[in-house]
Amino acid sequence: MKKTDLLNRDVSAVIAGLGHTDMLVVCDAGFPVPPSVRRIDLAVTANIPPFLKTLETILTELEVEKIIVADETREVSPDLFKQIEALFPGLPMETMPHIKFKEVAREARAAVRTGEFTAYANIILVCGVPYA
Repeated sequence: MKKTDLLNRDVSAVIAGLGHTDMLVVCDAGFPVPPSVRRIDLAVTANIPPFLKTLETILTELEVEKIIVADETREVSPDLFKQIEALFPGLPMETMPHIKFKEVAREARAAVRTGEFTAYANIILVCGVPYA
């Protein structure tokens, strides 16, 4: 049995297959995952699983070098934005309009859909490498 917190085999397999600069989206229940992007749907009901807990669990296995967040997250869900910032101290963060965020998400290798009902609870994780 795995020792890390991440037990979902589909999410774990996607992470194992990611390379440097590949992108992984973690999104809320309403995010329009592009048809060309692999969807791993974890949503069960409203706010289950929650976005932040899902993100924190993914970070137990994924090396991240940069994050991308929509401008609207800061404006509409400022508490969530602050929590995201706290998870990535010192890491580069790019912000952009949500419409552009959705365009960039088309290039992701996969999207993990949570049950989150907080507006703009979406992030793109740009993969890094665990060595210098």
